[in-house]
Amino acid sequence: MTNLSSPRRRSAGFARQLALAVALASGTALLAVPGFVGEAHAQKKKKKDDKEEAAKPVYSKEFVAAYQPAEAATKAVAPDFATLKPQVLALIPLAVSPDERQALGGLIFNTGISAKDPAMQLQGVEMMLATGKIQPAEVGRFNVVAFQIAQSLSQYDKARTYLQRAIDNNYSAPNVTTSDLQMNMAELFFSEDRNAEGLQYLSDAIAARKAQSLPVDPKWYRRGVSVAYTNEIVPQVYDFVTAWVIDNPAPENWRDAVNLTRNLNDFEPQVLLDLLRLGKEVDTLKEKNDFIFYIETADARRLPQEVKDIIEQASAQGAIPKGSDSWVEEQLKIASGRIAADRADLPVLERDANGSSATYRTVVAAGDAFLSYGESAKAAGFYAKSLTLAGVDRNLALTRLGIAQIAMGDPAAARETLAQVNGVRLPVARLWDAYAAQQQGGAMAKDEMMADKPAA
Repeated sequence: MTNLSSPRRRSAGFARQLALAVALASGTALLAVPGFVGEAHAQKKKKKDDKEEAAKPVYSKEFVAAYQPAEAATKAVAPDFATLKPQVLALIPLAVSPDERQALGGLIFNTGISAKDPAMQLQGVEMMLATGKIQPAEVGRFNVVAFQIAQSLSQYDKARTYLQRAIDNNYSAPNVTTSDLQMNMAELFFSEDRNAEGLQYLSDAIAARKAQSLPVDPKWYRRGVSVAYTNEIVPQVYDFVTAWVIDNPAPENWRDAVNLTRNLNDFEPQVLLDLLRLGKEVDTLKEKNDFIFYIETADARRLPQEVKDIIEQASAQGAIPKGSDSWVEEQLKIASGRIAADRADLPVLERDANGSSATYRTVVAAGDAFLSYGESAKAAGFYAKSLTLAGVDRNLALTRLGIAQIAMGDPAAARETLAQVNGVRLPVARLWDAYAAQQQGGAMAKDEMMADKPAA
């Protein structure tokens, strides 16, 4: 996923099906179908040895007499399927024993393949599966084929049943994993526009793999994000986004996460500012508009140092070359002209915010100022104090306290703080939490490396 645009402005372009590499292709039967085996009308005979008993298949004379000409007809140079299909299906009442139904199921399946008749193919494979005669090693594959045919016929409940049986049998092949089958289960729900159920299935599957300390295929996250984003399913979209970037913190994934959160919401400036601050941290600000939004929301008169820094970054990256935009140049001039006086006012602001009678506005303004100048410890102290005051915007204060704690190098505390955020700021807090988790993981890995390092 790259260059995400708002789902309100895009067409539904996501594929509805994830084709398996074992899909039925070019009318070719993929099953090792056990046809008519052994001598005609052979009765059950036992062959004994020291360890086991084996039995030949059981076929009645009536079944054999009807089966053989039908089978021969299917092997003709140019079979007449209009006549042949009812001839083959007429054998069903004669197939009584499991062996007979096994043989007939194979004939029906192969006839359906040759006749390009999916309904007949499904009837055949279902008959074979119902006999219980499929070799254990083949049960998973037979169920996969039954799933695919049922899916092609839009018989989704039946498709789910067979697919789950294949999953339960841990079916896999050189080009198909059990993980692929689970992805297809989610796709079945998406095929019916039962998107919330599909996302829940995918979420549960991810949780199950994590509980077993197994890796999660990145495409599970991508698909979950795609479906939830396209259909604007909240809050599941943020569940997938945050888990995605925690497990796969590639720059392009972070960029998509930040962008889709912007696109799904009409944030007021102060909320957007905190999202763009995250974008700066994870290096997702690339386009001119990314920087323009940041400059506007930060406001050169309120946070001059932060505005000056972001304009210089835009210039250094070539997103807004110096002198190329008169409005940006004006904002840089305003910001540069205010920094000295703004810094000079910090001691007074700090004193007032520390006063016993300080109001929420004064205290949070002090937090904002010190955060902007990189003094995260002081900022965190003021945000924490603001939470105790009347009129507090609790979600704003918690979000920025979490940001300050991350800057202080305390991601664990930040995660506890950000977990308390709700309301319109929840998506932004979730992403900052994912970033804190990433920082926390890096710190833990570093600690483990140091612990394993022998003493000098």
